[in-house]
Formats: sequence, C-alpha cells, structure tokens
Amino acid sequence: MYIVIILLALVSCFSAASTSVSYLNKSILTTVEGQRYKSGVLYKSPNNKRTLHIATLNWPPYISDSLCNKGWVYHFAVALLNSRGYDVYIEFLPWARAVRNVEIGKADILMPEYFIEDTAPSDFVENKTRRELLGISNTFKGGNIAFLKRKNSPGIFTGNLNSLKGAKIGVVRGYQNTPEFDAMMDNNEFSVIGAVDDLQLVQLLAAERVDLIIGDPVVLAHSVKYSTLNDNAKSKLLNFIEQDGKPLRYNPLYFAISKQTPNWREVLEDINQALYHFNNSGETKRLIDVISAECPSTSLN
Repeated sequence: MYIVIILLALVSCFSAASTSVSYLNKSILTTVEGQRYKSGVLYKSPNNKRTLHIATLNWPPYISDSLCNKGWVYHFAVALLNSRGYDVYIEFLPWARAVRNVEIGKADILMPEYFIEDTAPSDFVENKTRRELLGISNTFKGGNIAFLKRKNSPGIFTGNLNSLKGAKIGVVRGYQNTPEFDAMMDNNEFSVIGAVDDLQLVQLLAAERVDLIIGDPVVLAHSVKYSTLNDNAKSKLLNFIEQDGKPLRYNPLYFAISKQTPNWREVLEDINQALYHFNNSGETKRLIDVISAECPSTSLN
C-alpha cells in the first residue's frame, strides 16, 4: 500500500514537472519546460526579466491540476507572461487562499478572476476594498454565470435578482459573480452559504442545504466530472442539477495583480500588451483550440 502511494506521488510530481507550454510570438514557436518548484511549477524565460508568482485554482475546464494538460488558461497565462520575458511560478490553491495570498502580497498574480467592482470589500485586509489591493488587466475569454437548482424543483429565479430575496444561495468563498449579485450579497439580501470550491457547491445543492447555487454551469459540471468521486456518485450529482432560467450574464476573465508587487503598473502594462498581441495575432484562439483538442472532453461547448 505504501509503495503504491509513493509511486502515485512520484507520477504526480513528474507529471507536474514535465508540463511544457508552447506559444507563437512574432511567428516564432517557443517551448518552455516546467520544473517542479516549491509547491508549484516554474517556467523560465530566456530573457529572465524576473519571476512572477501566480496563484490559481482548480477550475476545469479552464484550468486544473487534474486535467491532462492543466487546461488552456494555464498555458495561456504562462505563455502570456513568458512572452514578455518573465519567469512564471504557478501554484494551485483553494480559491480563498489564493485571493488572500495575492491581496496581502504573498503572491503576485491571481487568475482567472472575474471583474472586481470598486466597492467590493476585501475579506482579508480590514477596511480595504479589493481594488485598493489589486490592479485588474484587460479581459480574455470567459463564460456564462447562471443559477442552478435541483431537477424537478420549482424555478426561483425570474430574471430579476429581487425574486431571490430571502432565498438560501450557495456561493464559493472569495468568488466574484456579477456586480449586482455581489452588491446584494454584501447587503445581506440573500441567505448565503459558502463553499470551498465548485464541487462542494454542487454537493450543497444536492444535499438540499441551499435553494440555488451560482456559478459557471460548464465549470460546475466539469468540477464533478474531474473530482475523485466514484462514477456512480458523479452520475447522481450531474443528473440532480439543472440551470434555473437564463444566464445572468457573460463574464470575461481577468488577471489581478497585487499592488504590493514591485513595479506592479509596469507588470500590468506588460500583461495588457501581451493580451492585445495574443488576441490580435490569433494566438489566443490557437492556444484554446490546440489545448482543447488535446483533452476533447474539456471543451467549453
């Protein structure tokens, strides 16, 4: 038994360390090999400007340590920063801890993040808003935000958030959802139960501890599919939930950078320039297509 555990750990480390990232920059294909570093993976740039520490989460199909290639957002983030001359140290954490580490300056970049309103309070730094602690990049490809309910239960969401007043809603701690929903949540207009991650969020709904959960339906489904639950438990959960009404909105994704990172404005400008270049050259779409084709079951569609 102990030998099996040790072998699995070695395979896991080898897999993390051997994840390579390839990208086109000015028609030149660059490949960087990941090296196991601290509790994550380090990708060295030929220019070696400096090292940036990314705190991220398991959020399939966009990004996850359990995906066959870590997901397209993983490759996109490494490629984007590496193309600007940065070494990249990327670490998977529970989301609330990732948020805290970047807000207090223990890590440099939080991603993928939703838009953060100017008034959104920090859960970790007293008397500070999140925007006082973080700089926000331009956008990249995201997905829909919607409510999910138990199948065969009556719908609650009418399309107006006021219809949810008094409802018990499950959210992942530290997630931004939509500005309107987050403002009402901060005003205690809903009864909210927090989950550690998307899988636990689905389990809260199935256990009837909440009336609705909020999130990206694609992420919620993939979080069950790529969990350590057995196939029977996965099937039961997936067959137990369905979307309630139309999506609230489409949410693009962002990089959020700690304002305690030295020269953070310069780093943010580098990220925005790389986002423009990758989008304008077609490299963003190429990366999404290539990485998604490697793991077809992680398609966003």
